Amino acid sequence: MTIDRDACVVGVDFGTLSGRAVVVRVRDGAELGTAVHDYRHGVVDQVLPATGRPLPPEWALQVPADYLDVLRTAVPQAVEAAGISADQVVGIGTDFTACTMVPVTADGTPLCELPEFAGNPHAYIKLWRHHAAQPQADRINELARQRKEPWLARYGGLISSEWEFAKGLQVLEEAPEVYAAMEHWVEAADWIIWQLTGTYTRNACTAGYKGIHQDGAYPGAEFLKNLNPDFETFVADKLDHPLSPLGGKAGELTAEAAAWTGLKQGIAVAVGNVDAHVTAPAARAVEPGQMVAIMGTSTCHVMSGDVLRDVPGMCGVVDGGIVPGLWGYEAGQSGVGDIFAWFLRNQVPPAYHEQAAERGITVHELLTELAARQAVGEHGLVALDWHSGNRSVLVDHELSGVVVGQTLATKAEDIYRALLEATAFGTRVIIDAFTDAGVPVTELVIAGGLLKNPLLMQIYADVVNLPLSVIGSAQGPALGSAMHAAVAAGSYEDIRAAAAAMGSVTRDAFTPVPENVEAYQRLFDDYLELHDYFGRGANDVMHRLRGYRRTALEGKS
Repeated sequence: MTIDRDACVVGVDFGTLSGRAVVVRVRDGAELGTAVHDYRHGVVDQVLPATGRPLPPEWALQVPADYLDVLRTAVPQAVEAAGISADQVVGIGTDFTACTMVPVTADGTPLCELPEFAGNPHAYIKLWRHHAAQPQADRINELARQRKEPWLARYGGLISSEWEFAKGLQVLEEAPEVYAAMEHWVEAADWIIWQLTGTYTRNACTAGYKGIHQDGAYPGAEFLKNLNPDFETFVADKLDHPLSPLGGKAGELTAEAAAWTGLKQGIAVAVGNVDAHVTAPAARAVEPGQMVAIMGTSTCHVMSGDVLRDVPGMCGVVDGGIVPGLWGYEAGQSGVGDIFAWFLRNQVPPAYHEQAAERGITVHELLTELAARQAVGEHGLVALDWHSGNRSVLVDHELSGVVVGQTLATKAEDIYRALLEATAFGTRVIIDAFTDAGVPVTELVIAGGLLKNPLLMQIYADVVNLPLSVIGSAQGPALGSAMHAAVAAGSYEDIRAAAAAMGSVTRDAFTPVPENVEAYQRLFDDYLELHDYFGRGANDVMHRLRGYRRTALEGKS
């Protein structure tokens, strides 16, 4: 297959707080230019922008216009930074956080943009970390267990409140007028492709992982009716749509989208995809046993396997969900970087901020430096990384964070290191679950913004007792999206070929230190005891506390 030496593709990664565009050369994966645009509204989790109306706990919304601003701003800026002509760009690909859902009209207009729904929070985009549908998820899981639904095992035995069905049921039950007006319940990954091509396509990745689409079917109408009689036709009326394969061509760039982006009308637009799943090929992790952890505000773990197994607490397994011909597995942690950021915002004394400012470094860098001086276990702490609930393996977003062992001598760097370690222990639980289920993890590949913290990376290597490889790109999802664009444009036969030519990884960048491995095993045993005590029903205090909080807030409204 002959590739034009000057041909380029654009990848756009729509994250939680911003969108990033990167221009990539097709023949070798060289990243020529990049640009970032922060969402004007960020994460809407306090008040509704249109009205100032306070939002209940566990809500997380977004404004769709913010996504279009990324296309108008970051894409042309990246092309300019690359120093190329728009005529060189042969395709564009995108990825999104998931499960992020948009209620739309028949032509794709988000309901929140209609005057009659501007003040209704259910008309807005429900971000992946919207966890207010936990009661609906609990009912879905209980009914599926009672009916022995065969698809439940494909999701580790639990359906998440973050996913399509729980969020859709919440809309029906709390805002039936929004549900009635909603023609399509669309993944944001597909909505943005709709805006680029003018055509609605549904990608097979989110349908499988977030939409309970297994073996060619969704949960049946009888199951849905038992949840709520008005939910019986949810799949047929709101969700069902022909599926498009990853790396396929969704369509061509419309004149309107060309005007937004500055790219040529008619270039190939790749089928939508998920941030974590596009990153695996970017890190050349396309073989069984290579687990990729995309570490940012949260962490998503993806891995391909050559066998189908039921892994407790996994987020799903989909045939060809990452690369063709292999089973694609997914797991994750709901809070990682978010936990570290929360700690800095709310728990670190002003003196640390002042010291960091005097030295011209960030507070993260200062705390990392101080924490790195400690021996394993020196702080006398162990923490649970559940400040944003638990995605894998417990799939319970009513759980909350814990730090055990604090005294009057405990310092900020002690807690900071304990939180870093807690997230590593959470990843260890996930890896052990896969290994115990017969899907061994042989290599952990790190991508995402947190890989720039060497202490965190060494802690992970020591805790999981595996060599850590690191992706060669600072923007793995955007690179992966660009690679899928190259496949959609016909530059490569499939994503494996694109990964070989355009992907980048440094193998064994961090290796376990034997004495640290031994010391961390003791701490991990303590973590696991707390994990099972609070997370598997022995003590339900976390759920009770969430209930007290909701009751108190409702009483104030």
